[in-house]
Amino acid sequence: MNNEFILDIKNLDFSYKENTPIYKNFSLSLKQGELVTIFGKSGSGKTTLFELIMGTIKPQKGSIEKKELSLIFQDPYNSFHPTYSIIEQLKDVVKRDFSSEITSFLSELDLDKNLLDKKPHELSGGQLQRCSILRALLMKPKLLLVDEPTSALDNIIAYDVMKLLIKYLDSCAILLITHDEQMAKWCSDKIIRLEENENK
Repeated sequence: MNNEFILDIKNLDFSYKENTPIYKNFSLSLKQGELVTIFGKSGSGKTTLFELIMGTIKPQKGSIEKKELSLIFQDPYNSFHPTYSIIEQLKDVVKRDFSSEITSFLSELDLDKNLLDKKPHELSGGQLQRCSILRALLMKPKLLLVDEPTSALDNIIAYDVMKLLIKYLDSCAILLITHDEQMAKWCSDKIIRLEENENK
């Protein structure tokens, strides 16, 4: 296993309002094969951390270094264009031929191949979330940012999906956001509780 850092956050400061820091002197690192969970109540800064890592917002202080990443969103309907088929959108973001890989992914995600020819609104929330996971895995990221990936799934399928994601830790690191404490305890190498964290 590669010991090189996939994500390295050092001494991060960030606030939306003056004198109300969301992060102060916050540090976090992930290596290949690690799964770290960010756990906290709404408003504690979980999604803000992902936005900082992706670069959509900038820290006031500190540094963030990361390898190639992909994201699994909490709401899959907002992450797909409504007027294009799933397969068209997969081909748009995965800039290579993935025809030899997709059958095994579909089987593991319990997805029928004909769903790929449908548009997002023709799928259930659970099916579309699994398509979101399919898209992220096909991009072969070094860092997988996972935002409440199982919130649209029932408990049995949710654990099956997390087992699938864990299988890919051989080639990446996972940073997970969840409100599900039981899930976090089950799958994580480390849990960061933002509401209890002195760094927050």
